[in-house]
Amino acid sequence: MDLPNPIPEAGEVLRKRSLTDEVYEYLSGKIIAGNYSSGDWLRQEDISTLLGVSQTPVREALDRLVATGLAERVPYRGVRVPILEDKEIVDAFLLRIILESTAARLAANIIPNEEVQALTFLIDNTAELVKLEDMARLRQLNKQFHTRIVEAASSQLLNKLYEMTTNAFPDWMLYEYMFRHPELLQASLEREYSEHQAIIAALGARNAEETSSQVATHIKNQWHDLKTYLNFSDDLIREIENQIKSMFPNHH
Repeated sequence: MDLPNPIPEAGEVLRKRSLTDEVYEYLSGKIIAGNYSSGDWLRQEDISTLLGVSQTPVREALDRLVATGLAERVPYRGVRVPILEDKEIVDAFLLRIILESTAARLAANIIPNEEVQALTFLIDNTAELVKLEDMARLRQLNKQFHTRIVEAASSQLLNKLYEMTTNAFPDWMLYEYMFRHPELLQASLEREYSEHQAIIAALGARNAEETSSQVATHIKNQWHDLKTYLNFSDDLIREIENQIKSMFPNHH
């Protein structure tokens, strides 16, 4: 990342805000890519030294990470990547199904053709990312894909809720699972690509119900991978799967 040189404490406000944005994007990208793991501390002084900036934009960027759920503040200790309990992950997963399938239904009615084409181009790029070393980049593109669909629904409140929910849903674990089980990599990537194509086809056809259904199916399939990786208790698995059935009685 090509960050500007450090700015003085009394630097221009607009410049400082721009630098805060860059630090935030750098740190959020590292967290999303899995370079920071659950429980890792985000030390203000260390980040300031690493990026060659003053502590002011770093502090502001850390505040934004906490506000969006990508980090948590521990009293008297600092800021760290959240340590999530199993129930919190499950709650975030259920909320993600509700929010994203709702956003997809809304987006299908109003999404411009240019945005459908942009989504197609985006997933075409993911088709080339088939090696273990490509997983960080693949995670970033996948997050862009889903976020752009939610943004296409044109609801600021929905965007905010979705951002907080997805930040609490550890999709990075799915990709780490691929690293540990490379024999599953090809099948997982092929399924993901196929499901993304189905979502785009439904969007392009302006079929709101089909778009919502395809998104819900796609996220539910991620659940099957996630529950295997995290070794949830049998009781918790039964609880969430019963809730999924009640939410989507016609899905299998």
